[in-house]
Amino acid sequence: MLTRPSKTLGVLGGMGPAACAEFLRIFARDCPAGDDSQHPRIIMLSDPETPDRSNGIMGLGPDPLPVIRRNLLQLAEWGADVLAVPCNTAHYFIDRFRDELPVPLIHIVEATVEAAKELSQGNCSWLLATDGTQKSLIYPACAEKMRYHFLKPSQSQQERVQKCVRLVKAGDMKSAGETMRDVVNELWGERDVPVTMGCTELPLAYAASGLPDERQVSSLKALSDACIRVLYEV
Repeated sequence: MLTRPSKTLGVLGGMGPAACAEFLRIFARDCPAGDDSQHPRIIMLSDPETPDRSNGIMGLGPDPLPVIRRNLLQLAEWGADVLAVPCNTAHYFIDRFRDELPVPLIHIVEATVEAAKELSQGNCSWLLATDGTQKSLIYPACAEKMRYHFLKPSQSQQERVQKCVRLVKAGDMKSAGETMRDVVNELWGERDVPVTMGCTELPLAYAASGLPDERQVSSLKALSDACIRVLYEV
């Protein structure tokens, strides 16, 4: 008989709020629970005042690392046994102090690369991510360890991907979906392989695009699946 996981999940959100809400929705939907009591205990800390992660990487704004570190330690102090952060770009900063955390962190980039490798028969996919994540090379570095490869959009395509992120954060899903559809169709015209959403806003834009769900790797779902495996030990 399934019982509620003994471990408490700590979720650091607010980067951005819509993406974190979607993560929690996917997580609740996919948990192998038959009633309320079989869902895991979750502690949530949403801090939308965390400095912009891409700007921090690009040297255009303050360093978000101290805020992210403080909030993760706060979650552990509140009783979280496992940590998850539904923001890809934040992991560039988390990697600098991950070993200092008192409890394990489920790494969204590692989970997403594993999911991309499982989906892609050709051992590669297009990587759609923020400017900061692309510049940080956190995805190619992780992929290399797993013998996987990402294709990178052109500069003009990347500008529209970043526009998608901004549109989702502003709540304009219709425009985000239209922009996403145009970019992905261009990419598939160059090489017909899946697209990996290496930013947690982008799965929402993809969902609004009308494109086939089975052709994308969602970092939100990859993180949710990884959390479920750890918490339910499946």
